[in-house]
Amino acid sequence: MTRRDFSERDIHMALDGELPGDERAAYDAWIDANPEMKARSVRYTADRAALHAAFAGVLDEPVPARLSKVVAGEAPVRVAVPRSRWWLVAAAAAVLVVGLGGYIAGIDGIGLGDQADDQLAEQAIAAHVIYAAEQRHAVEVPASDKDHLQTWLSNRVGLKLVAPDLTAEGFQLVGGRLLPAGQSKAAMLLYEDAKGERISLFVTAESAEKAKGTYMAEQDGPEAVYWLDKGYGCAVVGSLPRERLAAVAKSAYGQLLAGLAS
Repeated sequence: MTRRDFSERDIHMALDGELPGDERAAYDAWIDANPEMKARSVRYTADRAALHAAFAGVLDEPVPARLSKVVAGEAPVRVAVPRSRWWLVAAAAAVLVVGLGGYIAGIDGIGLGDQADDQLAEQAIAAHVIYAAEQRHAVEVPASDKDHLQTWLSNRVGLKLVAPDLTAEGFQLVGGRLLPAGQSKAAMLLYEDAKGERISLFVTAESAEKAKGTYMAEQDGPEAVYWLDKGYGCAVVGSLPRERLAAVAKSAYGQLLAGLAS
């Protein structure tokens, strides 16, 4: 293959899965050699994840019957003059999100998840992509004030939250922050190992679902191991090898359950 120059357009093609396979290796080398373009790719990935999380609650809703009839030519089309153009922005965002692929694979024999699972995992991944890369403002309350962090997040999220001790897995608590989660709130706890690799724990209450599994919003992007059980949702997010991430997640999950029961 003849080597060619890549551009910002190719970043979008790569994120959309439209970059030809025989160009992928050259593209990856180009991204690694261009820090500015690599930063853009990371930012675009975060934007896509945030958009997907924001619209996840409506993207899979069925098309209203009256609109289906219009498309099928079974009903007349009514044309109205819009009072504002906000719907154009929403439609454009929705089109961007529709192209965002995701897959769910079970852990330890657990089967495929549903829309609620997707939404939890996508929110957790979006938060991780945005804040795990921050150095000075990654958290609102540092680990040095752990007691206040746990009390504050517990009160705001609405459940007794204990920050898991993940030192046995090689991770130290950096701190945490409060985040929106649909109509509710979520706590995000950030951890870091000796090499600077970061993982995050995303916890929210008011979940009536019961499921667990893994989810990845972008190929080669961070992965979420999630649980929905006992009135809350939890996701551990990181870019670790899947076996290690699953082990860390199981440790965190066990400690969270113990904290809720204490």
